Amino acid sequence: MALKQIQRLPLLGQFGIQRCPPAGTFSSFTKVLSTSSEGQRVCVACLYSTAGCCTRTQGCRRVQSNFRVRSLATNIREPVFVASTSVGEFRTVPQFCPTQLHRPPVAEEQAFQHRLGSCSTSRQVFKLLRSVELLSDTMAAAALHRVADLEQEENSLRDPSVLEKDTIRALCFQLEQDSGHLTDAGVVSALFACTRLFLDPWSMLMVRLVSESQERLGRGQMSIGLLCTLGQAMLAIEGPGCVMLKQVMGEIQRQSPAQWSLADLVAVYRLLQSGIGQDAKYRDLLNALHTHAVTVTSRMDPGDVSVLLSALVTLNQIQAMPLVTSLCKQAVRHISYFTDEELSLVLGALMHFGHSDHYFEKAMERYVPTVAFTSHPETITKVMEFFSWRNILSPTVLDAVAESFVYRADDYNTNQVARQIMAFGKLGYLPPNAGELFRKVENILHTRFSQFQPQAILNLLHSCILVGRYPINFLSKVFSSYFLQQLQEQGTVLDRFILAQLTQLYITVKLECPFYESPKLLLKYRIKSFHMYGSSLETPVDRQLYNAVKTGLIKLLGARSYFGSRVLTPYCYTLDVEIKLDEDGYVLPASHIDDVHKRIAVCIDGQERFTTNMRQLLGKEAIKQRHLRLLGYEVVQIPYYEFEKLQSKSSVVEYLHQKIFPHTYRLSW
Repeated sequence: MALKQIQRLPLLGQFGIQRCPPAGTFSSFTKVLSTSSEGQRVCVACLYSTAGCCTRTQGCRRVQSNFRVRSLATNIREPVFVASTSVGEFRTVPQFCPTQLHRPPVAEEQAFQHRLGSCSTSRQVFKLLRSVELLSDTMAAAALHRVADLEQEENSLRDPSVLEKDTIRALCFQLEQDSGHLTDAGVVSALFACTRLFLDPWSMLMVRLVSESQERLGRGQMSIGLLCTLGQAMLAIEGPGCVMLKQVMGEIQRQSPAQWSLADLVAVYRLLQSGIGQDAKYRDLLNALHTHAVTVTSRMDPGDVSVLLSALVTLNQIQAMPLVTSLCKQAVRHISYFTDEELSLVLGALMHFGHSDHYFEKAMERYVPTVAFTSHPETITKVMEFFSWRNILSPTVLDAVAESFVYRADDYNTNQVARQIMAFGKLGYLPPNAGELFRKVENILHTRFSQFQPQAILNLLHSCILVGRYPINFLSKVFSSYFLQQLQEQGTVLDRFILAQLTQLYITVKLECPFYESPKLLLKYRIKSFHMYGSSLETPVDRQLYNAVKTGLIKLLGARSYFGSRVLTPYCYTLDVEIKLDEDGYVLPASHIDDVHKRIAVCIDGQERFTTNMRQLLGKEAIKQRHLRLLGYEVVQIPYYEFEKLQSKSSVVEYLHQKIFPHTYRLSW
């Protein structure tokens, strides 16, 4: 039978493939070889590759490279099947039904699938298989997939010995022997399951399943779902250059997405996300998918929404914003039904595309407090990042997360700890249990300091100072040459934003912790201005608001020369407007240097300097105004929500007068 199966491979007559070694004598690395017309040996799998045939007697280099790429860490011995062995000798496996005839009733298959989904270990899967009297090919493939779900860990299996169990060996043997009689769904699903279990691509089972898949594909009768499954399998075996994979994509492109079911649509997105839809490939297909997907988002379940959003991120489909918007609306309905992984994907996608809406945010505010103590650490961290990214100050969410942090911090990795505290720092918010929260942070730093990445440490400590918490005990480590060298990538200079964080950290302890003496941050690591393009420790002034205030100040003070704009202070901060007064309270020209008795820093605070839902300054703006006061400035805040209410020029002048000179009668200047 083995010879008959191999002869079904295309072009085998031309290459004259020899009979395989007797069953039971080959291991997981036995190659199926043939002889070319020149007498050289050829591996069968190369018949499916884009490079043609391999003529190396020492083994196929393509195969060796594939092993390295896929990290096949599981070296599993091929089940030792003697040619005369019958399935009956494997008494631990039920009778196998590879065809549509005499299949188990539909109700039994559904019950099997349900019981299979409840299995939490491979041993339970094997026990379930032994308890079934009749097994279809799709049931067998589903069992292999469930084992893969339970054992797969990145690019290997947690317990490779699971493939040595009699039950799974017998199951694979039956699939191999009856591969020609399997249904299309059985062949394709079994092949994909084998790739997920990291079975040797050169084993007889895999070769036969690939051969059968090639033949079924050639008939042109596979459904979209099966084509996608086959595509995933061939992508795992040979990568995006696989000839069969190109055939699969050709079949998919010949059909209109408008005729597909929702499951087919999601399956195609998954396939493209797996690595073949990047670099602007299949652009027309993607555009057709997006157009159709917008019309069916209202029927998508939580899993579909998360899959599509994740695929759009991977494929970087920034032109698909109408679809992102539609998926976000649908996500509102599913907030409480998302799994932790699905919710993390949704939040990550919305941040990637810079999109959200009020209803989604409100739904999150209601949902997060109910799961703060039970959700996966990464999900809670994503939630904090989402609210921080949107500048949403939600005491309900932040208080719940802060409380759960005190009890769950040991479950968080160092990166998650840093990202959660960064959210508090950016929003400038201290929860009611701030004392407990930052004591927990300090304990983590003491016990796990060496586990943090240098950038994560700096982000964490910098976030602490934004909310008035001073990491004195850790500055000796942060300002040390060793730590600064760790921050600096080999052969590069430190990023300007990192230098800004270090400088503000140093300025903070000098200004707010007068007892602090050493160590100091070396001058070469300090910067002169916190204002920079892109990521900055200061929010640039809103130009329109600034111009309106400037016009009012000219009217109030009598001339443009009586105030300075965008003035850089010796402590790195940039003032929106500076007004100088002499000892008697008279306004001095901005160019005046001597006899300056008082300086007024006018902060023209536009909407971007506040949280989006509350009139509270962001952490970086709050620390700036705090430091300016400590430096001797009188800080006058002109918030946008007050200034926008003014209807006339005279009201603007009067408002500025009351703000800047509240105790002075304005006769004339």
